[in-house]
Amino acid sequence: MITHEKVIQFLRRNPALSVSILEKESGLPTSTLAKALSGDRVLNQKHLNALYPILVKYGYNEAYNNKAKVISIINHKGGVGKTTTTINLGKALTQLGFRVLLIDMDSQGNLSQSLGIDNPQHQVVHALLKNEELPVVSISEGFDVAPSDLELAYADLELVQAVGGVNQLRNKINPLREVYDYILIDCPPALNIFTNSALVASNSCLITLQPEVSAMKGVNNLFERITQVRERINPELMVEGILLTMVDKRLKVHKDMIDYVYQTLNNFRIYKTEIRINVALKESQIAQVNIFDYDSASNGAVDYLNFAKEFCANN
Repeated sequence: MITHEKVIQFLRRNPALSVSILEKESGLPTSTLAKALSGDRVLNQKHLNALYPILVKYGYNEAYNNKAKVISIINHKGGVGKTTTTINLGKALTQLGFRVLLIDMDSQGNLSQSLGIDNPQHQVVHALLKNEELPVVSISEGFDVAPSDLELAYADLELVQAVGGVNQLRNKINPLREVYDYILIDCPPALNIFTNSALVASNSCLITLQPEVSAMKGVNNLFERITQVRERINPELMVEGILLTMVDKRLKVHKDMIDYVYQTLNNFRIYKTEIRINVALKESQIAQVNIFDYDSASNGAVDYLNFAKEFCANN
């Protein structure tokens, strides 16, 4: 059954849709949807009945809109902004009205620590190996995390040997897909069982890429692994796109590498929004908060909010 919340969710996921055209086609008074999007009014049943066939025409699907999109944030190289992107894209999406769960699949536990969770008593590895539910810790309204720490590092062999081990994360995520709009998985800097598990559980993967020569090495191996998972286990898996991170346009090497990325990886979506190098992003993780709570006026906050908007538009 269509509800006010589902309409708002659909419109926010499809910002290219013109609310004025939707109002005209459904016979709603002018500004009805604009006010609903801004939180100034709630759509009543008469509005919803008029809107439903029009939204279906533009792609609304009841089953799809009840399930979160699961996205792995991935690169086999460390220090290229995976954790930073997982945290701050996630928080930016909540500012756009979405419910977001972050999953820490890196045994270093940087994601969890950066959100103030140290030595979690219940963590992801227990769900993978002990048949427990995926632990969920609330950070703020609509913004939750499933934490991990070093205990995950000692579980790789056990997970490899477990029957259907690579499917366990997907199985644990499935019951939560009706609770959230987006589930973002922070992957380790390795093509191991934890990264494979994340890819098996995901609809898509977002690749963070620093415009440095060292970051480009081995990128083909990453795409080969994605292709293998898609062909052998998860045919739904796609590449969401490539996000350039830690960009410093004052450096010629960064300008040259960005040009190279566009030349060699142009068969994938390369997001126009670039995440500039910004000390506030590092400071926010030390302070164990997201960039918006740390410094909402920083370049990091501006970039991640702009990226979230572009990300939603492309979805």
